[in-house]
Amino acid sequence: MIFIVVKFTARPEYRDSWLSLVDDFTQATRQEPGNLFFEWSTSVDDPNQFVLVEGFADRKAGDEHVNSAHFKAGLEAMAGAIATTPQIISSEIEAEGWSAMGELSPREA
Repeated sequence: MIFIVVKFTARPEYRDSWLSLVDDFTQATRQEPGNLFFEWSTSVDDPNQFVLVEGFADRKAGDEHVNSAHFKAGLEAMAGAIATTPQIISSEIEAEGWSAMGELSPREA
């Protein structure tokens, strides 16, 4: 799996509209056959920072993603809304998706 985490720092005036701004990109990516997950979160330390966690089945799926029209359109939409260059971690890992955490589970109420 290709596992990617990207931190985007939005300009303050785009904080409240960020998820709407990236919605077409998000929805199109989630429809890609090789996409395993594509999830946005916000930082608890910086309200202008959005964290994207994404997974693709393999290198081919990742390549198809970055060469897609919606990827290019997404970058174009984000370029005017970011305050800094995004930070990224991208790695090929031995996994097929999410697994249950062995160290923690719900206890009886």
